[in-house]
Amino acid sequence: MSNRTVPKKVVLAYSGGLDTSIILKWLQTEFGCEVVTFTADLGQGEELGPARDKAQLLGIKDENIYIEDVREEFVRDFVFPMFRANAVYEGTYLLGTSIARPLITKRLVEIAEETGADAIAHGATGKGNDQVRFELSAYALNPDIRVVAPWREWAFKSREALLEFAEQHQIPIAKDKRGEAPFSVDANLLHSSSEGKVLEDPWEAAPEYVHQRSLSPMDAPDEPTEIVIGFEKGDAITLNGKELSPAEMLTALNKLGHDNGIGRIDLVENRFVGMKSRGVYETPGGTILLQAHRAMESITLDRNAGHLKDELMPRYAELIYNGFWFAPEREMLQALIDKSQEKVAGEVRLVLYKGNVIVSGRRSPYSLYDDLLVTFEDDGGAYDQKDAEGFIRLNALRLRTLAARNRR
Repeated sequence: MSNRTVPKKVVLAYSGGLDTSIILKWLQTEFGCEVVTFTADLGQGEELGPARDKAQLLGIKDENIYIEDVREEFVRDFVFPMFRANAVYEGTYLLGTSIARPLITKRLVEIAEETGADAIAHGATGKGNDQVRFELSAYALNPDIRVVAPWREWAFKSREALLEFAEQHQIPIAKDKRGEAPFSVDANLLHSSSEGKVLEDPWEAAPEYVHQRSLSPMDAPDEPTEIVIGFEKGDAITLNGKELSPAEMLTALNKLGHDNGIGRIDLVENRFVGMKSRGVYETPGGTILLQAHRAMESITLDRNAGHLKDELMPRYAELIYNGFWFAPEREMLQALIDKSQEKVAGEVRLVLYKGNVIVSGRRSPYSLYDDLLVTFEDDGGAYDQKDAEGFIRLNALRLRTLAARNRR
């Protein structure tokens, strides 16, 4: 660990998969330390029982195995606050992987404190963004925590070397893992992301089997689906009149998005560490939610307040992407965003059809849309069109001055 003392107890972010199982055994053999495993149910759609079984097989005591359902906390305290900002990174990515990392890290640090561990460990590689997100979050929450990043520290030079280590230590290897996986997948309740191997050439179209969370728009039903989402303080609270918890809401929207071929993107993004990366991401429920939220804001937010939010959004999204969820500047922006959402309440009607999310109606008790002001009929004196002349002349003053100078 390069000039650092060997940790005595480490809390490992553990999926139960081959890579984190190798990391678990490596921590035991490299440092001779006690290992605590933490497996989070973020709605990734996998059974978590095997993670417990695998941890037990590798010698972890029952009291040192933490498996927790954090889906409600994930959506309520991380996803929904982010969607109040309409956060999209580089105009495309809805930050599905990025927003999960601070919650995982938060629990790693909390469990370390509960169990007396002096370090945490993660399975992120040295080329990606996740190592940054895990570690910045950890240091923001506990400046004295030690972070072990095996992919940056161990001596393994190849996939074959990792598999040999697994065989030496009786770590089960699924047959399809005896070689390079065709692509890597990360999933949670908000999205799935696929990267690497068959996706590395940005010119080659992604094979259909890469997609995890949605039907192809071409295979989606020929009949449209109409839904109504109700909002309160910027958060979705009802679907077709039925009140749902945050995780229930996102789960229901995911099903609707899946069935209608919604939420697929194929992008090349700029990683924080400096390289470009191609990925295929699916965010079915989030794509619906983003459109609905913007429609709700369109009649409830003041023009300048909305424009200010849109100006700040890229900075806010970049902070989340780069791992600064717990930084003071993100919290400051969140306070501004949450203030803007006080009257973002009402209902939005949408039509879902073959990959499209179409807004067909919106209404709110706090609506700023005024029928008298916008009508083409007699408005009863609500707006004097003659006033526009002076407004235009004042705004044209500098333009006329510039034009006069340029003609001289």
